[in-house]
Amino acid sequence: MRFASSFILFILTSFFWSCTEKNEVQTRESILLKEDWKFNKGKHPKAVNPNFDDSNWETVNVPHDWAIYGPFDKEIDKQVVAITQNNETSATEKTGRTGALPYIGEAWYRNSFAVPNLDKHKKVLIQFDGAMSEPEVFINGEKVGEWKYGYAYFYFDITNYVKAENNSIAVKLNNREKSSRWYPGAGLYRNVKLIVKNQESIDHWGTFVTTPVITDELAKVNIKTKASGENLKLVTTILDAEGVEVNTQESTSLFNNEFDQNIPVEYPNLWSPENPYLYTAVTKLYSKNQLKDEVATQFGIRSIAYDRNTGFLLNGEVTKFKGVCLHHDLGPLGAAVNTSALKRQLRILKDLGVNAIRSSHNMPSLEQLQLCDEMGFLFLAESFDEWKKPKVENGYHLYFDEYAEKDIVNLVHATRNHPSIVMWSSGNEVPDQWGSEGVKRAKWLQDIFHREDPTRPVTVGMDQVQAVMENGFGAIMDIPGLNYRVHLYEEAYEKFPQGFILGSETASTVSSRGIYKFPVEKASMKQYDDLQSSSYDMEYCSWSNLPDEDFVLQDDKDWVLGEFVWTGFDYLGEPTPYDEAWPSRSSYFGISDLAGLPKDRYYLYRSR
Repeated sequence: MRFASSFILFILTSFFWSCTEKNEVQTRESILLKEDWKFNKGKHPKAVNPNFDDSNWETVNVPHDWAIYGPFDKEIDKQVVAITQNNETSATEKTGRTGALPYIGEAWYRNSFAVPNLDKHKKVLIQFDGAMSEPEVFINGEKVGEWKYGYAYFYFDITNYVKAENNSIAVKLNNREKSSRWYPGAGLYRNVKLIVKNQESIDHWGTFVTTPVITDELAKVNIKTKASGENLKLVTTILDAEGVEVNTQESTSLFNNEFDQNIPVEYPNLWSPENPYLYTAVTKLYSKNQLKDEVATQFGIRSIAYDRNTGFLLNGEVTKFKGVCLHHDLGPLGAAVNTSALKRQLRILKDLGVNAIRSSHNMPSLEQLQLCDEMGFLFLAESFDEWKKPKVENGYHLYFDEYAEKDIVNLVHATRNHPSIVMWSSGNEVPDQWGSEGVKRAKWLQDIFHREDPTRPVTVGMDQVQAVMENGFGAIMDIPGLNYRVHLYEEAYEKFPQGFILGSETASTVSSRGIYKFPVEKASMKQYDDLQSSSYDMEYCSWSNLPDEDFVLQDDKDWVLGEFVWTGFDYLGEPTPYDEAWPSRSSYFGISDLAGLPKDRYYLYRSR
């Protein structure tokens, strides 16, 4: 399937709630397994046993990043490597590449839980929003499943493994050395949820809301709902942001276990970064006229289009991406998801004038997407930093064949209802850009995204621009994303058929807050004895450029969709240009530093 040059979308973030009707029928419960986890690092194969004595283990709350506590150590994950993305040709010792924090090794988490209202009519799921990494999950001593990718969302049906009370859960995690190019974090760093519902119910991540037709007077809200059961009826009510009913529709027609409803909304309030207006679809599932399930799904009414003549249009208005790239760590707080810290980050970026975020180079947290919906940010949701060809010895290439499709399906199903997401990315600077096999992989991944979500385009952050211009890799992408290579924009525009180019990663200038070096001069990979970089916004990397060159392209070329600056905040790991100089162990790229305090460059971009 080829993507059209314009896409009309929509949507939002889905959440489940416990609901009690007037007749006191409880349809589902979503329970965060947050407190009183027992944690221990090391190999503990007997920890799967429900009777295992973990009384001397540390008690922690989840989300939890056990490696952020340190200590920093030069020998941790020391990598002797030539970083091809940085144009290096000979291997050198990189001591702080992954932050020099002790994230490597095996670790275990244990907890106990009850299943409310459990009977033979119930279905029980357990969902992990992220577990770093290679998680294996045991319920009451039995293995219920495993996953590999530390950034992936996944869930298991544990109905046949649980009882009403005193259930034990054990999670084994294993982080390999040389598995990342930055600090990945460690542990159950995102939420773990227990979902208890009826057998006759809406499928997990089974609601898909789009708004394919929008005018000033009327919007068509299309809601596809997958459900299980017999003699089913679906009643969906749309509420506005104040909770006032807008419209409702009842349906009894199922096609391949899916309801397909089209509900009109008069005089729609459109979602945008300036007006992040959210509606809610409350969907009730009945079997033989008895309420069985209820799901509430927030969504935004909005249209997007990518046009070769006008660029990116949001609600019919030409919009440039004024974006930043963000790694998932929160600086000194580590990788454990923290909604307050994420909200602070977004407030700082709002004040800067940012309207878009790229999750680099991993699947974003659900909390970050919810905040972007509410606060008004466009979002480029990225999936992988590595495909079949490796960048690091123990990277995602080990799992690609078995897990890539499953990881993309879960990414799309879990997040497709977020109005903030306007584009998917299947990869970043993958070595597969070279050769015909890489072109086939790019098409295969893009087709999976198209199958699961026909409403959004797909990009890849491409740095081997000469190669992708010659072998067809860049030509098949919905959105050609160029990482740097500003000198090749014109040639790429002439050769690619899409009619536009996205600055998927730009600038990569380096600076230290409050550090000023003299004389002030333009410099690439400049180093100083104090292991700092000047805050005068004149120093950049061997593969990149000063921001002014990107500004010129965005101002003068309508076919440049905008940019995502590397990076919005400093992050742990990749201490370029000091990646061979201990104790440097965090980045210098950020517009704000690790604590979120603005550098001088913040005000340069703010003036834009």
